[in-house]
Amino acid sequence: MSLVEVNNVTKEYANGEETIRPLDGVSLTIERGDFVSLMGASGSGKSTLLNLIAGIDLATSGEIIIADTDITRLSRGKLADWRAANIGYIFQTHNLIPVLTAYENVELPLVLLPMTAAERRKRVQIALEAVDLTSRASHYPRQMSGGQEQRVGIARAIVANPTIVVADEPTGSLDDETTEQILELLSRVNQELGMTLLMVTHDADAGARARRRIRLERGRLIENGQETSTRTLRTA
Repeated sequence: MSLVEVNNVTKEYANGEETIRPLDGVSLTIERGDFVSLMGASGSGKSTLLNLIAGIDLATSGEIIIADTDITRLSRGKLADWRAANIGYIFQTHNLIPVLTAYENVELPLVLLPMTAAERRKRVQIALEAVDLTSRASHYPRQMSGGQEQRVGIARAIVANPTIVVADEPTGSLDDETTEQILELLSRVNQELGMTLLMVTHDADAGARARRRIRLERGRLIENGQETSTRTLRTA
């Protein structure tokens, strides 16, 4: 069985008397250890799909099964617990807490999990080493560059050894040189640590770094130039 199975998922919003449907019968599978880029124009539904897979938003219909758990059937409380244990989220704007050090920002997801202080220290150290930031552990976000902040964000996303890491435009606010560094780091996280990655991006060059590239157009998935919204996608 695939790690992620999205089966015939539709998402609708009410806007007055109008119904907005950013996703329309989307089906998708992601294999364990894959690196998938999800591209599309603004408003195409790519961030909506990312947030559904991450358990941040709820589908109107269809099912999303991740590591044998149908998250569409979980209560909001159980979904929050599942998300803390299974999802690493990389934001475009870092979303670091300014009054916490790099170490404390990375440690934050572990506070919600049942583990000892010694285990937390070990995991934070490993995550900071993975992004080459052990020397910045005691620094605050204001004392770091944008690229360093994003690396802290990546360390925070991987520290709990999540089932899947999702990244929403992780290079959208970075210059070209820093973008290349972050993309190289994401590739290392995927290849060396075996993390499963789903990255939303509007940048074709960034998307090309993934092993598998998918486009969303008007709420439907396109892979290899063919619409695939009504059948399950397999790795090309």
